[in-house]
Amino acid sequence: MPLTFRKSFRILPGVRLNINRRSWSVTTGGRHGPRRTHSSTGRRTTSMDLPGPFGWRRTRSTRRH
Repeated sequence: MPLTFRKSFRILPGVRLNINRRSWSVTTGGRHGPRRTHSSTGRRTTSMDLPGPFGWRRTRSTRRH
């Protein structure tokens, strides 16, 4: 089993800084409503929990030059 590293810090209410071995990201939003994540690799994700065992996620990757 590979070793992984992931750490999440709460910066402000509704704002989190997520760090792993290869990148970092900032997540805004709370439990109720949409969450937006912007990664240092250029990936942007919008996600939202729906009632029941459902969830919704949309991911866009932008290419860095």
